[in-house]
Amino acid sequence: MPAHPQTPTSAADSPAAPTPAHSAPGTPFARTVAGSGPGVLLAHGAGGSIAGNYGPLLDELTPTHRVVGVDYPGTGATPRTRTPLTLDALADELVAAADAEGLETFAVSGYSLGTAVAVHLAARHPQRVTALVLTAPFAHPDTRTRLTAEVWRGLAASGDRDTLARFLLPLALSPAALESLSAEDLEATVRGTAETVPEGSADHVDLVARVDVRADLARITAPTLVITTTEDQLIPPALQREVAAGITGARTADLATGHLPFAENPAQWRRLISAFLGDLPAPQGARK
Repeated sequence: MPAHPQTPTSAADSPAAPTPAHSAPGTPFARTVAGSGPGVLLAHGAGGSIAGNYGPLLDELTPTHRVVGVDYPGTGATPRTRTPLTLDALADELVAAADAEGLETFAVSGYSLGTAVAVHLAARHPQRVTALVLTAPFAHPDTRTRLTAEVWRGLAASGDRDTLARFLLPLALSPAALESLSAEDLEATVRGTAETVPEGSADHVDLVARVDVRADLARITAPTLVITTTEDQLIPPALQREVAAGITGARTADLATGHLPFAENPAQWRRLISAFLGDLPAPQGARK
């Protein structure tokens, strides 16, 4: 969910302003658009952004796909909203971005909270979704994940970014990646993470605690790849595998990272996604 903690300056998120801007109802989300070919929509995680979560993937996808993503309210260039976030609204904004780019059909790649957005979107628009790629997914938070989200939300709302960073790092990184950091690198990572917390993080995590797309799983008809981050301390692998079990015919792949595959093993993450998308039949009528 968080953006790239090991290279914090690579994230698009900037420190919150003392008086954050808020979006008016109906304000479009900031959009990332690149490449050409069949459409791929991107849905990022809580406390992340398209650049922060999918930046390492863009160079791999854009030579062969038209990639479209939106930043949720309070991250990237999208102003924070005054109302609670909903999966309906996030999915609708992503579809609106696809419409604006002339994409009739598209694959959807979701990461963490973005997997719930992707599943909900696919259940609502089965005729338009050609494939799903779900990395570190969850259909609903278990008790541990919900309690974690509540603490995360409280720390984000309090403005205590240093404590928030120290809370998140052991959850975001695999034990091996965390232990590999020297004392100096650890403190630099804490500072970088604290400096790049999006102002809308508390809103994103509030939605994490409310997510429930279990009923949507059985409605998925598109080819689906579920990538389980097997060393994940934030979203338990058992929750991730429940998603795969709930989608008829879902393919699965294990990735031996913590919750941040784009930080710990971006090359293997890229290969898994590119290989799956590359095996799909050429879409018909992909552009309006």
